[in-house]
Amino acid sequence: MDVSGGSGQPRPGNEKPTEHPTVPTTPATEPPGPQPDDAAQPPTADGADSPTRPEPKPEPTTPAEAEDKASAPGGEQDTGDTPAPGTTPAGHPEPDPAPGFDKHPDRSHAAAGIAKGQPPVRPKEPGGGLLMGRPFGVPVYVAPSWFLVAALITWVFGGQLDRVLPELGAARYLVSLFFAVAFYASVLVHELAHTVAAIRFKLPVRRIQLQFFGGVSEIEKEAETPGREFVLAFVGPLLSLVLAGVFYLAMQPVRPGTVPGVLLAGLMISNLIVAAFNLLPGLPLDGGRMLRAVVWKITGKPMSGTVAAAWVGRALAISVLIGLPLLNQSGALGSGNEEINGMDTVTDALLAAILAAIIWTGAGNSLRMARLREHLPELRARNLTRRAVPVQTDTPLSEALRRANAAGARALVVVDADGNPLSLVREAAIVGVPEHRRPWVSVGGLAQELTEGMRVSAELSGEELLDALRATPATEYLVVEETGEIYGVLSAADVERAFVKAMARPA
Repeated sequence: MDVSGGSGQPRPGNEKPTEHPTVPTTPATEPPGPQPDDAAQPPTADGADSPTRPEPKPEPTTPAEAEDKASAPGGEQDTGDTPAPGTTPAGHPEPDPAPGFDKHPDRSHAAAGIAKGQPPVRPKEPGGGLLMGRPFGVPVYVAPSWFLVAALITWVFGGQLDRVLPELGAARYLVSLFFAVAFYASVLVHELAHTVAAIRFKLPVRRIQLQFFGGVSEIEKEAETPGREFVLAFVGPLLSLVLAGVFYLAMQPVRPGTVPGVLLAGLMISNLIVAAFNLLPGLPLDGGRMLRAVVWKITGKPMSGTVAAAWVGRALAISVLIGLPLLNQSGALGSGNEEINGMDTVTDALLAAILAAIIWTGAGNSLRMARLREHLPELRARNLTRRAVPVQTDTPLSEALRRANAAGARALVVVDADGNPLSLVREAAIVGVPEHRRPWVSVGGLAQELTEGMRVSAELSGEELLDALRATPATEYLVVEETGEIYGVLSAADVERAFVKAMARPA
């Protein structure tokens, strides 16, 4: 089976900015960094200190907020004893930070994921286990759980070999280990079939992972048509059936009751089981994706197909939980009643529970992923952009924050004498500077130099916006109009918060 990736859980919170300059002294449970909602015009290019303001207001939303789990604040500090060149306190009173410059910046795992270049819609994940190679440029990992399953297969198949080939003795476990590796090689071929089809349809594949009870191909985008979705799902079971046929043909010249004969028979049967299991019509199995494609084709709505296939998958999970132990006890799976003892019953129940949990969880994840894709177009750079004020590089931080407060802005852009943007003042760096030091610290020392990838168009939305953020990891981005004029500053944390609000609304 394959899983369309997507990724991640951005942080909650899209509140309107507060009307006062005070800042909470503790993280509290309310997410910091409210979302912009003020309409204004972008600044002129003359470098004046007029605020940069986005025009449209984001549409109001009322989903339930996820719990904020902010951690300790971070960011670099300028604690030198010498004032920055060209800066003095100038008699300005020390203001509190402007709305949006929180003392406890949003440092959730999801926010850190965007800052480090991980997809904003998916939490940062480990590599996936032991890297085995990169066929077709796609990394293949073996998860730690695979070793547990390989040991289990070796033990179970070794017991069967002891009955069929007792002369092997302890060597039967080496043969069983070879069977476990060959079986998962067949699973890898199954997943590579999905990968090749995805590449053929120009769909990015993040990775293949061999894990507990099979493998997963993480395809990051959805097929454009139901026909492609059907083909993408069907090629996996088809390759498993082809492998079963290959092993059957290889058995013909081999004498039964020998090690090669037993291995080939076991691989043939196991591939038939893999194909049959994956053809069951419920998500997250390949048969569920095929059912989704059929319903999508009939209704014209991919979400309808996902809902239908996911609920069939949940029904299938319940059927496996109840039916698998009953079938095994009845002897329908090849065991006579006299061979079943208490340990066999417990093992059957445990196996059924694990399989049912995997199917049920996968069906739920498929529903959430479909809702994710449905709400992606709601993420618009223009609506999420913060107001910004342009300041010179030697402007004291206290003065820059005073101007931001006066303009109702929530970001600072360092510009040259002609008004051309040079860098963005990092919010984490601002909140890391003690208030008594702010008159002596210039904004230039807290700014991150702008790279080409940190300039994003105000017209970006949905997956295009997320792709732009993934391409250049940063915490803030300069948003510009098509003419090149500054529109404002986009915070990665704001994108995450808006995403969670969209995901909280029913499909």
